[in-house]
Amino acid sequence: MFSSRSKILTGVALASVVALTGCSSEGGGSGDGSESYKIGINQLVQHPALDEATAGFKQAFADAGAEVEWDEQNANGEQPTALTIAQQFANADLDLALAVATPAAQATVQNLIDIPVLFTAVTDPVSAELVESMDAPGSNVTGTSDEAPIDQQLELLKDLVPEAKNVGIVYASGEVNSQVQVDAATEAAKGLDLEIETQTVTSVNEIQQAVEALGDVDAIYVPTDNMVVSGIASLVQVAEEKKIPVIGAEAGTVEGGAAATIGIDYTELGRQTGEMALRILRDGEDPAEMPVEKATEFTYVVNEEAAKNQGIEIPENILAEAETV
Repeated sequence: MFSSRSKILTGVALASVVALTGCSSEGGGSGDGSESYKIGINQLVQHPALDEATAGFKQAFADAGAEVEWDEQNANGEQPTALTIAQQFANADLDLALAVATPAAQATVQNLIDIPVLFTAVTDPVSAELVESMDAPGSNVTGTSDEAPIDQQLELLKDLVPEAKNVGIVYASGEVNSQVQVDAATEAAKGLDLEIETQTVTSVNEIQQAVEALGDVDAIYVPTDNMVVSGIASLVQVAEEKKIPVIGAEAGTVEGGAAATIGIDYTELGRQTGEMALRILRDGEDPAEMPVEKATEFTYVVNEEAAKNQGIEIPENILAEAETV
């Protein structure tokens, strides 16, 4: 599906980027010689990881001394709302748009074909049909992936729960991003003598019931699933009642009550995306030829109180390296 779209749009997108960057280098639309842009942000839902990514993106522009008129909107976890926001952006005379999380990116890409679109907090942009490939996106779209080091995260889980055999995962059935991670976790689990048990949800209200339905799992792994992370309190409540350790895929989940993670710094990922946007706007780089970038640094984050509530103790060697919540 995406290939046919990109063949039609690549020429249009390239022409628009050239026109845009020529305008911005001469002061954008301000007319006073200053650097000024109008940028829309379509964020799927409010939770720490996505909030940090958005903040990092904006900080990149602040650090560069660029003046920006922000049109920042939140879809509150609703795909139809993300689509409505994208449709509004299509008529808003923007210089560039940022989409935060996979469903928001899919909605934005479908509707904005004549300005650059950047995405962040998207695990697999190829499977989500946002780009043709990681190395050559092929149209007006590029950005950053939050692909987590799932193998390292499951190794951390084994360090914290050595006797673990069954690991539960609750995820949103409608998120391509989450299915990709579940598949990767299932594959990584084979080498660690772990079995993955799953339950899917279609709304935040179903999370508690889904965790109950996992049964007597030895631990729970929470991927970067926007729906589940936004409702992490419900998952943690059941986990603490059952003394089931929870391992997250990013720091915001640990702040929300998971015991630990080795994960991405989303503020830095957002900043990285902002720097890509500036290269498009200032330097005339073509999104079609800008490889999708990934995070390169990961850190331990632990929540000792949560670990205690879930019946485990963080080993001293991990505590020595970790940031604590």
